[in-house]
Amino acid sequence: MLHALPFETIKRTLLIKKEASTNPAWGGDPNQRSPDTMIEYGVVNIDKPRGPTSHQVSFFVQQILKLEKSGHSGTLDPHVTGVLPVALGRGTKVVEALLPAGKEYICIMHVHKPTDEKTLKGVFQEFTGSIKQLPPIRSSVKRQERFRTVYYLDILEIDENQQEVLFRVGCQAGTYIRKLCHDIGQKLGCGAHMTELRRTKAGPFREDTLVTLQDLADAYWLYKEKGDASLLKKAIQSLETAVRHLPKIWVLDTCVGTLCHGIDVKVPGISKVESDIAVEDLVAVMTLKNELIALGNAKMTSKDMVENDKGLAVKIFKVFMEPGLYPKSTTTSQT
Repeated sequence: MLHALPFETIKRTLLIKKEASTNPAWGGDPNQRSPDTMIEYGVVNIDKPRGPTSHQVSFFVQQILKLEKSGHSGTLDPHVTGVLPVALGRGTKVVEALLPAGKEYICIMHVHKPTDEKTLKGVFQEFTGSIKQLPPIRSSVKRQERFRTVYYLDILEIDENQQEVLFRVGCQAGTYIRKLCHDIGQKLGCGAHMTELRRTKAGPFREDTLVTLQDLADAYWLYKEKGDASLLKKAIQSLETAVRHLPKIWVLDTCVGTLCHGIDVKVPGISKVESDIAVEDLVAVMTLKNELIALGNAKMTSKDMVENDKGLAVKIFKVFMEPGLYPKSTTTSQT
């Protein structure tokens, strides 16, 4: 796939360990949740405007939806616009799955002296792959050199008169695009700086599902005042959308209740898994109705989960599903 983040290029297959059905009396289809549940347990892909900080935008969402908490996935500077997923209410913790996910940006870089296209393309090629970056002075991380991966870096347009370069970049989380522009300018020998930046992807969230703050406010008013939830259902996505980029493990109905209490996933409780899971990979643990139960780190490969009869499969560190939706199993060996 052209201009694809790593998770978008992986073709996982489904590996069946134990054929099983799911009881319709327990849980439910994530896409059929009530509007009130979605407000407390969903994600809004906000089109961040220029001006406010990411934290302020997240707080605006709280105010609009009358929530006590929300959380955004990946800070954008005040002047940067674009994709800012905001997790709502009880789903706030899901941002931990989005923070390390790859990002994509469209950027305008001003080159301090006229530079020919051939030279620009050559330098851009040098900044594709593993690069070394020193975070800017004003950053939330320790200022020391570190490696980051640039998955693709493509020049879209060059305005030689204005000495501006429009480019698209897909990169590992934690890559500073302002610093990337500066470093490219240093390599060119003439200097360069970022003049405009827009995020177009954050993990599984893209521009085609963006919602403005005004859109969200209108949708909420229409639901509360007129009883029409049609716009709200379009604005708020299920929490499961936020883990679409993660490899998944599905467990038996009889294990779900126990996992809701933070118990780790053991091999006998698994129904099916996606291929190519490596040890320590971040994984999403799902019900057979595709509800998100928890996030955890794999302690076995996909192959071992399917072939082994016992053992620890996933170490859980974040639980999302509330106890009570599924009966708690009394057979601990199943989990």
